[in-house]
Amino acid sequence: MIDKVISEADLVGRLRSGMTLGVGGWATRRKPMSLVRAIARSDLKDLTVVAPYGGPDIGLLAASGKIKKLVFAFCSLDHLPLDPHFRAARQSGAFTVRELDEGLAQWSLRAGAMHLPFLPTRAGLGTAVPEETGMKTITSPYEDGEILLAAPALRMDAAILHVHRADKQGNTLILSPDPFFDELIGRASDEVYVSTEKLVSTAELNMRENARYSPFERSVVTGVIHAPFGAHPTGATPDYGIDLEHLKTYAAATTPEAWADYRTKFIEVDPAAYLDAVGGGARLSAIPAPVY
Repeated sequence: MIDKVISEADLVGRLRSGMTLGVGGWATRRKPMSLVRAIARSDLKDLTVVAPYGGPDIGLLAASGKIKKLVFAFCSLDHLPLDPHFRAARQSGAFTVRELDEGLAQWSLRAGAMHLPFLPTRAGLGTAVPEETGMKTITSPYEDGEILLAAPALRMDAAILHVHRADKQGNTLILSPDPFFDELIGRASDEVYVSTEKLVSTAELNMRENARYSPFERSVVTGVIHAPFGAHPTGATPDYGIDLEHLKTYAAATTPEAWADYRTKFIEVDPAAYLDAVGGGARLSAIPAPVY
């Protein structure tokens, strides 16, 4: 069996400037934030970031000047509707965008995951979507002759995802109530790097009983990074909830001085120092799951 365990430094070394990078999770839930911070403090630049369901991952990378182009459906901090760092970068034209609605983003990811050039859909017809995105229409080859929108595949050079449990071979479990679209992001990427709350043995994964929580085969996974509390300040239910207090601190760092201070305390540090800076593991473990 191949041992796929790597460090955050190894991950950064395997990525390259100018690549297309997918980011999993949903807004403030199960974002691979430890990996995002590692990228933010690296020399990587000019990234095309595909984060359809964005949160502080987009804002942090935008504030760090890493994004050249953003493909997304939304960027939200949930309880705090707008990420101010994303908004500032978007309004200043710091990067170009390809903006999709949630459905079309999911459909394009699915096409990429299936290694198809596109998937047909009715969504977007009769709107400005074709004009704004460059999507083309296609005529059904069957008797109906219906004109459909051809949603082009989203493919990525690499993706970063956060899971709850993984073994050294790349078997993974996502235990949260909703796996979101991490499966599609993983399958639509040439390389997949997962950070995991706990690195356990294959036997501890108990794949017979937990198979439904496994998003994809281990062959999809390129590297595994052990990152306890690696989704913080987003949540990783059932292990810990969303740290709204820290998200407020992040969202308040909007002046150059405040952002420099935030970066010094929470980005330019290793994972152990970061955990100490946000109150320690006991505090984070006590954060309850969000109720929607």
